[in-house]
Amino acid sequence: MVTAIVMVQAERHSIQSTAEALAGVDGVREVYSVTGEWDIVAVLKLAQYEDLDDVVTGGLRRVPGIVRTQTMLAFRTYSEELLDQGFGVGLDESHSS
Repeated sequence: MVTAIVMVQAERHSIQSTAEALAGVDGVREVYSVTGEWDIVAVLKLAQYEDLDDVVTGGLRRVPGIVRTQTMLAFRTYSEELLDQGFGVGLDESHSS
């Protein structure tokens, strides 16, 4: 399994529609809107390395609203439980409703 992380800079007026379109591309597992230089992060899970070109070049580049992308390949996956804990940093669960 190949995991790729694609950072996307989108046209300001179309961030939501671009993110929704990215979520519909085959091979895209998760899509997040984020703060900072990039507007959207897409996580790709692919069966083999050769699928990367089909998804990034063939799929993502057809999505309207994308200005720029940067793709990174993951070397190693750590426990999803540990990753979930990292996303909860700073959240106080005692105040959740």
